Amino acid sequence: MLDKLVIANRGEIALRILRACKELGIKTVAIHSTADRDLKHVLLADETVCIGSAKSSESYLNIPRIISAAEITGAVAIHPGYGFLSENADFAEQVERSGFIFVGPKAETIRMMGDKVSAITAMKKAGVPCVPGSDGPLNDDEAKNKSFAKRIGFPVIIKASGGGGGRGMRVVRSEAELAEAIAMTRAEAKSFFNNDVVYMEKYLENPRHIEVQIMADGQGNAIHLGERDCSMQRRHQKVVEEAPAPGITEEMRKFIGERCTRACIEIGYRGAGTFEFLYENGEFYFIEMNTRIQVEHPVTEMVTGVDLIKEQLRVAAGQPLSFSQSDIQIRGHAIECRINAEDPERFLPCPGKITRFHAPGGMGIRWESHIYSGYTVPPHYDSMIGKLISYGENRDVAISRMRNALGESIIDGIKTNIPLQQEIMADENFQHGGANIHYLEKKLGLQ
Repeated sequence: MLDKLVIANRGEIALRILRACKELGIKTVAIHSTADRDLKHVLLADETVCIGSAKSSESYLNIPRIISAAEITGAVAIHPGYGFLSENADFAEQVERSGFIFVGPKAETIRMMGDKVSAITAMKKAGVPCVPGSDGPLNDDEAKNKSFAKRIGFPVIIKASGGGGGRGMRVVRSEAELAEAIAMTRAEAKSFFNNDVVYMEKYLENPRHIEVQIMADGQGNAIHLGERDCSMQRRHQKVVEEAPAPGITEEMRKFIGERCTRACIEIGYRGAGTFEFLYENGEFYFIEMNTRIQVEHPVTEMVTGVDLIKEQLRVAAGQPLSFSQSDIQIRGHAIECRINAEDPERFLPCPGKITRFHAPGGMGIRWESHIYSGYTVPPHYDSMIGKLISYGENRDVAISRMRNALGESIIDGIKTNIPLQQEIMADENFQHGGANIHYLEKKLGLQ
């Protein structure tokens, strides 16, 4: 097992990693910015290193400083969590070249899956169902691009190969809009991702967002842990996630899960990962793979009983998977609500000091957060301050427990999106299950 590990992240995921390390007897090093001296995991870690100012580029995104922290503390591994450098192939490469273990896939795997064009090519080769598209990058041949669009069928969507987070995408509904949309998306991709490669796909009008959690050891073993429904989104950001996905049968789960695990074995995948799909009319369409642990991993843990972070650490230490596919059983239902420090009416961040805090509890309730009474939420980072997870023997029980837990939650001194989450839990269409990715924005009048 690993001896000492640097946690190269902050907030609730850093605390989650620290807790897993403690269970496995791994010593921890918490790196932090000057704004994060009072984070809970910083207070609990075996060692701490301040690596820079509140500005992310001078701390959590500063590769030399993170690697230096590992060197001076005698750590053997670095866990990137999610966000920040977690899907940065250059970071993974520099970590391993410096003699440390990167808790995640190999750099070349991250690089391949981070480029949407190469990722789709690899998935098609492995038999993973993909959205009909241009099968490669678009060039300046207007006639050829029109031919692609006619073959695929309008509407189509132009996507940046290096994109993410809702940027670098344009829907095109007619041939007259095509050339301008390609040019604009290419310019935006160059500006945001320093990569102007774009491609074309069929635009699905009312899909759901279904994703499959996998774990592989890089030694020829890979399993899937069922699927999650992440269709409740606002501005391409997930708000509520649940497992299993409503309406997905055991046969469908087996079909898509087997293809994902086959792909992992073919590309030599190592660690935790997630295959993201659009799902419409009973069909799955691959959109991307996240080569890291996900924010929403707790709902999968609740319905499978598997600690994904601990398994990440075991795999990073060179151990084979500690379970096989036949060991994975989906039991009950889990829901996660992301709790953000934000104005629930204007959807703007709301940093500040938490004057009073009380975590919800009760049967089937899990609270993942770094906040406490007296903690000041800084304005420099993502607004998510916690994740509230409910579990029940079925979906109705999980919803009922979530509604109770949201009502019990006390976070005074700042505004949060708890009122929005309460509204979602009370929504009849959500309760019925199977809402598409546009539903929440339409409900909130954002479309």
